[in-house]
Amino acid sequence: MSRVLAGLLGLLSLMPGPALAQQAAQVHLTYDAYAAGIEIMQMRAFFGLGPWSYQIGIDYHTTGLVGLFYRGQQVNTVRGVWQENHPQPVEFFGDGVWRGRPRRTLIDYDRDTPEIKVLRPPQETEREPVPAELRVHTMDTLSALAQLMRRVEADGRCETSVRTYDGRRVLEVTARTGAREDLAPSGRSVFHGQALRCDFEGSELAGFLLGEDDPEHRGPLQGSAWLAPVLHDAPPLPVRIAFQTRWFGWATMYLTGATEAAE
Repeated sequence: MSRVLAGLLGLLSLMPGPALAQQAAQVHLTYDAYAAGIEIMQMRAFFGLGPWSYQIGIDYHTTGLVGLFYRGQQVNTVRGVWQENHPQPVEFFGDGVWRGRPRRTLIDYDRDTPEIKVLRPPQETEREPVPAELRVHTMDTLSALAQLMRRVEADGRCETSVRTYDGRRVLEVTARTGAREDLAPSGRSVFHGQALRCDFEGSELAGFLLGEDDPEHRGPLQGSAWLAPVLHDAPPLPVRIAFQTRWFGWATMYLTGATEAAE
């Protein structure tokens, strides 16, 4: 499940747009994810998006049958600055427990290059190494998500190509603008109404699980994200996300709550 969410957030990355209004937005969001009609995950997210800097945190855990057979929980955070509307992460941190095994990641950034400070368990115990040249000019998945919201707010477009790196693997992502669609009311979500659909496709380039560097796992995964302005003075936020997985087919995340954070 941690691979699913990392891939999902990586797939949502977009290129920068024009300068935006100089006003900070701080919001709390909650989501439930379903596959084959069964709830599989719950997530809480915090976005602190200012004119010069940003902070993002997510906290998620598996639920239902997935939680029974693949129990896990994860907290990821990032802080960074904006450079000409391009997110430049300063520090990314991840801490979680999956199948009873602790996992931790700490990445610092120097001149647009990620530097691994902590990675537990070590890369070589699970995955193939990631060449240094593929890590340069990548960003973490949360910074990519911040970039998505900033771009859509700026010009309502999604087209881009970008690479993300979470300390273990590199994804290459392409995205394109879909259409403005009316999302019907659903008992699974607090949102209904018009939203912009961004369609995406992502492929893993390096950092494959040992024994999985083959055509099947190199094949792209697809999905769509719908963004809409749901809170005052906040950028368009993800209100629904549908994404393809290699484990249980398609899954969908629904927005279940959105509030402005206290100053």
